[in-house]
Amino acid sequence: MEKEFAEILDRLPYGPPFRFVDGLIRLTPEAVEGFYTFQAENDFYKGHFKNAPVTPGVLLTECCAQIGLVCLGIYLSRGMGELATEEAAVAMTESEMEFLKPVYPGERVQVRGEKVYFRFQKLKAKVRLYKANGELACRGQIAGIFKSAGI
Repeated sequence: MEKEFAEILDRLPYGPPFRFVDGLIRLTPEAVEGFYTFQAENDFYKGHFKNAPVTPGVLLTECCAQIGLVCLGIYLSRGMGELATEEAAVAMTESEMEFLKPVYPGERVQVRGEKVYFRFQKLKAKVRLYKANGELACRGQIAGIFKSAGI
């Protein structure tokens, strides 16, 4: 399974500093689980907020999308023509997130994604992001369309 995880991560269309996936824990046709650590030295913490930094909600959403939608979508897309061998191109089509707890600089988070549906290369997933202490920080639904990078 480790080799399969590495192959999925290699096909992500993101790189530093905009890759919010450190690793995967579980991956099935129905669900994915992965993790990421928000490094305290990231530039966005300097201004969000100046004297009490927290991770911006848009980046928590992006972390949920990269793990809970894109990793799962790449896994589900295997064997679908060009998507089987090329880096995936993903367009997010919708998101609805609820933010419950702040995520601070240096925190490791765990994202769990669960497939709602995958058809016509569109994936919709329920996502949940947990803090290291197990508290639910945010949750929602995210959807996106998958195509080969050449399209």
